[in-house]
Amino acid sequence: MRRWRQQRRLSQLELSVQVGISTRHLSFVETGRSVPSRAMVLRLAEYLAVPLRERNRILLAAGHAPAYTESRLDAPALQAVMAAVRQILAAHEPFPALIVDRAWNVVDATSSIALFTGDAAPWLLEHPMNAYRIGLHPDGLVSRIVNAEQWRAHLLHRLRREAAITGDPLVEALYEEVSGYPGCSGKPEPAITGAGEPALPLLLRHGGEVLSFLSTVATFGTAVDITVAEISIEAFYPADRRTGEGLREIFGG
Repeated sequence: MRRWRQQRRLSQLELSVQVGISTRHLSFVETGRSVPSRAMVLRLAEYLAVPLRERNRILLAAGHAPAYTESRLDAPALQAVMAAVRQILAAHEPFPALIVDRAWNVVDATSSIALFTGDAAPWLLEHPMNAYRIGLHPDGLVSRIVNAEQWRAHLLHRLRREAAITGDPLVEALYEEVSGYPGCSGKPEPAITGAGEPALPLLLRHGGEVLSFLSTVATFGTAVDITVAEISIEAFYPADRRTGEGLREIFGG
């Protein structure tokens, strides 16, 4: 709990005031001199925005049962969730979109994701296919990205920030791996767009054309299952009319 408080850059006084307990009690909880109740653990974890997976670990450390389930993607309990995300994919055709898990392994995708994977090395397409490996490895997509330096900086900065926020060892390991790829050395700074650009586009060579995309990332805001909380949908939208028309010609729609 102390690690999460420090990661959120809060003092014991700030956190204790926000959750309505004494600084002394919070200090005793963090040092193990006092065993917090289940309700107190969940209260502190909610305020600190601790991921559900880590909340279960903290509850176990305090001697309580886990509060959150972790279901398989094909479990009956997740049928409605998976139907919803696949409905999103179907509605997004013919534009690229992918569903990923906590380590950015691809769970499902639209058919137009072939734009990103079509000429990638076979080993990058083996299960589990990873979006960051495909996007940053020299044998993947990066060789066809016109603004590769900016896009690489964007991806690395986003992944490093995610690793810091979640403290997830899988995300941290992925960052350490992909940041070591050629062209990814050093600590990335946030990518800066050009004058007049509202968001950083992905500029991708395809045949003799340059396709331009804007991306969004969506998650479930009310998840109480660990698997659902860790699912993300990244959707790419045409940034200009020519890209939209080109994708409709290639993939229909």
